[in-house]
Amino acid sequence: MAVKKYYVVWQGRETGIFTDWNSCKQQIDKFAGARYKSFKTLAEAEAAFSGGSARSAAAKTAGVAAKKRSSNRQTVKTYTAAEIAAMQIDTTIFTDGGCEPNPGKAGSGIALYRKHQLDELWYGLFNPMGTNNTAELNALHQALMMAEAEISRGRSVAIFCDSKYSIQCITQWAVNWQKKGWKKAGGEIKNLELIKAMFTLYQHLKEEVLVLHVNGHVGVEGNELADRMSILAIESRNRDFTRYSEKLDIDALLAMRAG
Repeated sequence: MAVKKYYVVWQGRETGIFTDWNSCKQQIDKFAGARYKSFKTLAEAEAAFSGGSARSAAAKTAGVAAKKRSSNRQTVKTYTAAEIAAMQIDTTIFTDGGCEPNPGKAGSGIALYRKHQLDELWYGLFNPMGTNNTAELNALHQALMMAEAEISRGRSVAIFCDSKYSIQCITQWAVNWQKKGWKKAGGEIKNLELIKAMFTLYQHLKEEVLVLHVNGHVGVEGNELADRMSILAIESRNRDFTRYSEKLDIDALLAMRAG
């Protein structure tokens, strides 16, 4: 059953987005200076936690300039492993893309968790002359398609990507690019056709899916596993996007070559 409310905690024992009141209350109860708010949709909660509406309102109260508030909305918050673990989300999808060298041999990987337990790994979309950005976008595109299927089954979904470029392309920049006829002042929009397809899908899902940033290679398990899958895609030269069929032995998987 879909979650009806989302709670953002900016100041508490743990910060982040929570999908039930009891989890939120644990972070703020008897916590001096606790700051939190409920939202009706994941998109609103994401925007608020990343520097959107709720933070902007607080900034206005404090007398911060409107220009600074607008700038803050264009930032991308980076989530820690602790914040991810605290999120009450049914399905979490980690994405990564690799390229050796850049440009060069590229591949994409995904690690999908249900109830914070590793459930599926995916790899592929090998391109002998790809780029790191294209590999990252491809992985995020696959994650959005997986998210659509999960949402159709009534599950809440968060996607974690270590590419701010990929996240901002579809959640921030593409809106204005589309309004301007898919043009930007700085010149060519690289990976345009892929971005168009992703943006269309994101617009359909944005009220029900979180697309969030996590740093790469800092020990976040899902990100590390997605990285290993991207390297497997390069080494196997798998052009399809294929579910990993071997045993999900996390220690053995993490021992595989990293990107």
